[in-house]
Amino acid sequence: MPSLTLKFKENIIGEFSLEEGKSLTIGRHKDNDIVIENLGASGRHAKIDSLDNSYLFTDLGSTNGSFINEKPITSYRLKQGDIITIAKHDLHFAYGEGESEPEDSMSLFDKTMVMDTDQQRQILAKSSAAAPSEAKKEEPVAVLSFLVGNQGEVVLSKKLTKIGKDSDSDVVVSGFTVGKTAATISKRPNGYYLSYVGGMSKPKVNGTAVKESVKLNEFDVIEIGSAKAEFIFQD
Repeated sequence: MPSLTLKFKENIIGEFSLEEGKSLTIGRHKDNDIVIENLGASGRHAKIDSLDNSYLFTDLGSTNGSFINEKPITSYRLKQGDIITIAKHDLHFAYGEGESEPEDSMSLFDKTMVMDTDQQRQILAKSSAAAPSEAKKEEPVAVLSFLVGNQGEVVLSKKLTKIGKDSDSDVVVSGFTVGKTAATISKRPNGYYLSYVGGMSKPKVNGTAVKESVKLNEFDVIEIGSAKAEFIFQD
């Protein structure tokens, strides 16, 4: 299976395996799969997901950013020999002996990600040069991207989205202990909030039960009953 070798300068700190069908988190907090003990790394800095026989790296909105092969990256499908740099630490990605890189590793998906990185630089340069009166801010649209228990994405376009096992819910989830309306996601001027409504099992955000209400951050993982979804913003 593929592996990541964590180095600081030329010193090897650890080696980590990437298992198919599983995710791996990277950051400064001790509960990450790969812990980078450096103040330049965010608590939850990045993650790697197994996706379609390959591995997708995602920066989780970190303060100092992530780099792959010395280029700033937000999302990227890893290839043989790639070097991820986080807070002066390098993670070397490599397939195991006898393994071959998937044939579609340079698919349209990858090319789009590389192109987006170049475009992002151009957009940032234009934004910094533009006068404040010329800047046009568009409100981001949040979606729930399902990982388990459902398929596809649900756009959170309503001011209040109901989640539960009732057939009238905006998002229907199953589970014996799930309430008819288990939780709601409300769209407020300062962001999106998930609130517990009813049922024996409380919703969880990043593994922590929500007793009343919590503000959602991009890439938070929400669990309600048998369903698990990632909270993200659409471009």
